[in-house]
Amino acid sequence: MVRCRNTTSDKVAVKSSIYLLQERFKQLQKIKKMREEKELLKNMLMHFDHHVESYNNNNLYFHSGLNMISPHNNPKSSSQVSVSLWPDIKSRNIEFQRKGKMLPPRQQPRPGGLQTSLSLIVSPDACGSPNPQERDSTSDQARDSPSESASSRETWPTSDALMAKKMEKEKENGYAEHSVVRNVSHSDKISLRDIARERVDVIADRMRNLPDEYLEKFKHELRVILEGLGGSQHRDEFLFLQRLVNSRGDLTNGTLCITHRTQLEILVAIKTGIQAFLHPSVSLSQASLIDIFLYKRCRNIACGSVLPAEECRCEICSKKNGFCNLCMCVICNKFDFEVNTCRWIGCDLCSHWTHTDCAISNGRIGMGPSVKNGASSAETLFRCNACSRTSELLGWVKDVFQHCAPSWDAEAFVRELDFVRRIFQRSEDARGRKLFWKCEELIEKLKGGVADPMACKVILSFFQDLDVDPSKSQENDEGGHLIAPQEAFNKIADVVQEAIRKMEAVAEEKMRMVKKARLSLEACDQELKDKAQEVTALKMERQRKKQQIDDLESIVRLKQAEADMFDLKAGEARREAERLQRIALAKTEKSEDDYASRYLKQRLSEAEAEKQFIFEKIKLQESSRASQSSAGGSDPSQMMYSKIQDLIKNM
Repeated sequence: MVRCRNTTSDKVAVKSSIYLLQERFKQLQKIKKMREEKELLKNMLMHFDHHVESYNNNNLYFHSGLNMISPHNNPKSSSQVSVSLWPDIKSRNIEFQRKGKMLPPRQQPRPGGLQTSLSLIVSPDACGSPNPQERDSTSDQARDSPSESASSRETWPTSDALMAKKMEKEKENGYAEHSVVRNVSHSDKISLRDIARERVDVIADRMRNLPDEYLEKFKHELRVILEGLGGSQHRDEFLFLQRLVNSRGDLTNGTLCITHRTQLEILVAIKTGIQAFLHPSVSLSQASLIDIFLYKRCRNIACGSVLPAEECRCEICSKKNGFCNLCMCVICNKFDFEVNTCRWIGCDLCSHWTHTDCAISNGRIGMGPSVKNGASSAETLFRCNACSRTSELLGWVKDVFQHCAPSWDAEAFVRELDFVRRIFQRSEDARGRKLFWKCEELIEKLKGGVADPMACKVILSFFQDLDVDPSKSQENDEGGHLIAPQEAFNKIADVVQEAIRKMEAVAEEKMRMVKKARLSLEACDQELKDKAQEVTALKMERQRKKQQIDDLESIVRLKQAEADMFDLKAGEARREAERLQRIALAKTEKSEDDYASRYLKQRLSEAEAEKQFIFEKIKLQESSRASQSSAGGSDPSQMMYSKIQDLIKNM
C-alpha cells in the first residue's frame, strides 16, 4: 500500500513563507498609508500658506495719509487660523476660519412717492420714475445714474432685494433657480452680448424656448451691470454693450416689432442705460418701448411724452436725440424727481428747464440790466441755454418759498437755502447780497436747532421787507436829497451792528472749525495709537503663524524620513521573502525527488514479493503436475505451464 508524504520540514518552510508574505503585505499597506498621509499633509500645508497670504492681503492696507500698514478691521474680527499638532499624524487637526468681507452699504431709497412734475405747486398727476442711467454721464460716482442728476434718489427696489425675495419664493416652492437654468440645453443658452449683436429674429426664437426663470436671471445680470457695483469692469462691459447696440443699423421699427418682450426691454435698457425698464413692476407696451429706443418718446417713464415735447422746434429739441423739454435739463440732458424746489430753474419765455448746479457751473447766472427798472440798475439774472433770453431770479426764489417752504422739513430747508445762497453768491446788487447773507444766517440757525416754522416765517417776512426797502432807498437815491444827521447815525449804527454780527458769526465759525480740527487731531492721534497696537498684534500673529509653518515643515520632513525608512525596510523584506521563496522551492523539489525514489523502491519491493509469491505458487503447481505426469504421461497443459515458467524467469 502507498504511504502519503508528511515531512515536518516542508510544513515549517511553507508556513514561514506565508508568514513572511503576510508581514510584507502589512508593511506595504503601512507604507501606502504613510504616503497618503504625507500627500495630505503637503496639501494642508499649501492650503495653510494660501490662507496666510490671503489673510495678509485682506487685512493690511497702506494708509493714504500716514504711509503705514494698518488692518482694515480689529484683529479679533479678522481671519483666524487654529492649528493643533499631535505626535500621531492621524490626530492632527488644522482648522481655517475666515469671515466674509463687508459689503458697502446700499443707497437707501427715499421715502414717499415719486414726483416728477416741475411745477411749483404739487400736482396730483405727479408720478415717479426709476433711477435711470445713460452713456453721457458726468457724475464721478460709480452708482450715480447717468441719465439723472447727481442728487436724484433711488426709488426702485434694488436688484439684490428682488433676487432675495425671488430666491425665498423659489425655496418655498422647493426648487432653486439654478436647477432650472441647468436644464436649459447648451444650444439655447445666450448672453447679453449675443442679444446686443446677433440678429433680432434669431435671438427672439431662442428666447421663446427659454423658461421665465432663466429670463429673470438674465435681466438681473444686466441690472447688476447697470448698477456699477463691479467698478470699472461693469462700466466697460456696459459701454461695450452700448457700442454694439448703437453701431447696428438693422434695429428699425419693423425689426423691433418681432422681438421678444424681454429682448426688447434689454435692448432699451442697454441703449438708455436705465435699469427701470428691467424692473418687474414696470409694464410698458411694446410700441412705447420701440418709440423710446428710436428716440420718439421720452425715456423718463413718468413723463412718456412724444418727442419733440409740445411740438417744440427749438435747436435743442430738434438736434438732441431723446431730449424732452418737460423733464430734462437743457445743459446735461438728465432728469430727476425733485419738485417744489430751487434745484430747477425754468425759463419764463420758452419754458425749458435747467439744473441750478448746471446753470452755475456753466456761467448761465450773472449780473444784468434789470428787466423792471431799465438799464440804470442791475440784478442777478438767468440766461436760458435754449433761447438765450434772461429771467430774473429774485422773484422766482420768492415765489418758490411762498408756495413750497411751509411743506419743507429742516433738511430740505437747509438744502434749498444753500441753493439760493449759491445762486446769489456773486450778486452785486443790494437785494441779492442781503438775500445771500440772510440765507447764510438761516442755515447756521437751522443747524443750531431753530424750528422749521420759525425759519419759514423769517424768510417770508424778509422777502416782504425786501420788496419795501429797495423802493424807498431807490427813491431817496434818485431824488438826491440830503439825509438828516439822526437818520444817518441810525443807518451807520445799523451798518456797524450788521458788521459786528457778521464778525461774530465769522468768529463763531472759526471757533467751531478750530474745535472741530482739535477733535479731529485727537481722533487722529487715538487712531494712530490703535493702528500701532493693531500692527504690533498683526506682527505677533504673523510670527506665530510662521512658527506654526516651521513646525508643519519639520513634521513633513520627519514623515518623509519615516517613509524612506519604511521603504528601505520594505525592500529588505521583499528580498528576504524572495530568498525564502527560492529556499522553499528548492526544498519542495528535493522532497518530491525523495518521495519519488522511495515510492519506486516500495513498488519494486512489492513487485519482488509478488514475483516470489507467484514463483512459489508455480513451483507448487509444477510439483503437483509432475506427480500427475509421472502417473499419466505428458499433456498440453504441461507444455503451457513450462512456457509460463520461462516467461516469469525472463521477467
